[in-house]
Amino acid sequence: MEPSKGSGRAAFPGQGGGNIRLAALKDALEGGGHLLILTHDNPDPDALASAYALLRLVEAIDGISTRIGFGGYVGRAENRTMVRELALPITPTRAVSFDDVDLIALVDTQPETGNNSLPDGRNATVVLDHHPLRQETKRAKYYDVRDDCGSTCTILTQYLQAAGVPLEGVLATALFYGIQSETQDLGREAQQSDIEASLALYPGADRALISRIRYPDLPPAYFRSLHRSLERARTRGPVVVSYLGMLDYPDLVAELADFYLRLQGGQWSFCIGQFQDDLLISIRTSLPEASAGLLLRRVVGRDGTAGGHGMMAGARIPVGELSAEDIRLKSEELVNRFIKELGVQDESGWGLLDVPPGTSR
Repeated sequence: MEPSKGSGRAAFPGQGGGNIRLAALKDALEGGGHLLILTHDNPDPDALASAYALLRLVEAIDGISTRIGFGGYVGRAENRTMVRELALPITPTRAVSFDDVDLIALVDTQPETGNNSLPDGRNATVVLDHHPLRQETKRAKYYDVRDDCGSTCTILTQYLQAAGVPLEGVLATALFYGIQSETQDLGREAQQSDIEASLALYPGADRALISRIRYPDLPPAYFRSLHRSLERARTRGPVVVSYLGMLDYPDLVAELADFYLRLQGGQWSFCIGQFQDDLLISIRTSLPEASAGLLLRRVVGRDGTAGGHGMMAGARIPVGELSAEDIRLKSEELVNRFIKELGVQDESGWGLLDVPPGTSR
């Protein structure tokens, strides 16, 4: 088996592929002096834990200076609690000088996706991700992109195992929570590799700490946003759509898209809101073979960037030059495109908090 730079697959370390890929990763980093690990903007637990795991891996296999950078915000309460409780060493990219780094690694994201802070004109040295492979990623010196894994944390766990790094303490806790969060406790897009990684991490993870991360204190702004969102949510057949308006933090769209998918009889959720100069969209589905990422890319078209998995996806549409009325119209247009893509434009719908016709309270 050749050290792959893009087959998109790797055997589990116990099957012999991990050592080969580890050697290829070491070769890609050889000769470098300063490595910057970039997550996607507004990083979630999978991205945060994967970045930390790569930092620890590089410490174990190479002596180069390494730091973690992220664009955007860590907004969701669970994610802020994770960073605080685990003391994850992350730095906003606004405080990073890219001229001082000669190696850049992307984790849980890929080049030219519109959701990371890789500077224009810079190629990533390393890309580790579990989203569908993009052509731009093939310019990286080394990439390991496996969309047959439910979490990037699973990929990093395999590298750590191959390197003999102990899976314990903060490292195990971060990776275990990252997998559970990304796959909703192994119930969403989880594969056998995610199960095996979770089993390897669980003994060394701090379960009490994970509970504190999973159930953090929530600020009043969260409940105000939830109230506003519920008032605006509407159904259309098996779809729930909610206009969130101005967002207190960008990953609220994903948080509420997960929430609305729990509606009895619902198969899709679509949340859209504005953060600074962008419209942000998150969609979720309970249909395993739905290709949500491809669907959302069709919906967004040339208006912005989009991507995702089979059951979840997100998009960003720049609207900084538009008036408030034009932004409202663009939001409605995007919702209508989504409804049309699903073929439910002729199905009945109502406000989520209203009593549906023909039912009683």
